[in-house]
Amino acid sequence: MATTVAFKQVDVFTSSSYNGNPLAVILDARNLSDAEMQSIARWTHLSETTFILPPSHPEADYQVRIFTPDTELPFAGHPTLGSAHALRESGLTPKRQGIIIQQCGLGLVTLHEEPDGALAFAAPQAILTPFADHALVRQALGSNALHGELPVMAADMGIRWLLVPLISADAVLALTPDTAAFAQLVTAAGVDGVMPFGPLSQGSEKYEVRGLLIEGGSLTEDPVTGSANACLARYLAERGEQVDYRVRQGTALHRAGRLSVSWREGTPWIGGQSVTVIDGTIRLPASAR
Repeated sequence: MATTVAFKQVDVFTSSSYNGNPLAVILDARNLSDAEMQSIARWTHLSETTFILPPSHPEADYQVRIFTPDTELPFAGHPTLGSAHALRESGLTPKRQGIIIQQCGLGLVTLHEEPDGALAFAAPQAILTPFADHALVRQALGSNALHGELPVMAADMGIRWLLVPLISADAVLALTPDTAAFAQLVTAAGVDGVMPFGPLSQGSEKYEVRGLLIEGGSLTEDPVTGSANACLARYLAERGEQVDYRVRQGTALHRAGRLSVSWREGTPWIGGQSVTVIDGTIRLPASAR
């Protein structure tokens, strides 16, 4: 007899379905091996699939493992918010009211439950390293619109992003990346992806950002990226900017991703809404039964 477990597919960093970043959540992964988790993540073919397990740390409310179609990640932003949303909707009772503690490969990550139903996670610390080969950056992104006064920097937060400041939001949307040069850039900078960002001249959001990656040998774009925006918040803080702001992402993919950055006691919190699109069960591999 087939074994099934609860499964949700949620849309993260949006309050309306089909406008954010989708995430598959397997709500009980106790019978799955590492290879089976990777196989399921490869099959869902989403940027990430998460697998929920009982916590091994006494302070945590649950443990999550995060897989791309190719590998496991120690931490990622939209899987953190989307998993917490799915669990809260499934009846999770946190050990502390209004606060959720997630255990993942990076350690413990704290989430706040906001009054409007949004969730926000405390951005981990990031190691920032300047990247000097601007010629390669220009070639890879197909743009000469790099901001002359802000540095290009690699940010390591368990997942590594190259942060590339551009002169405007329009410049971010006008990028014409070169796949071969982009692959060279990712290797040279030692990063998982590249996040160009530029200021918006109007509206409630401060920045337009994009999350560009190489997956399966092809250039892809992430609709909305929590970890990259957490890295950006740490980048701005290094430059003395600890202010609350909102970000727009996904425009180039005809999405309407929105996220917020709020500073509390010296820590940036990355927040956004999530909505459930698919709610049901998933059949486990025969080897897991």
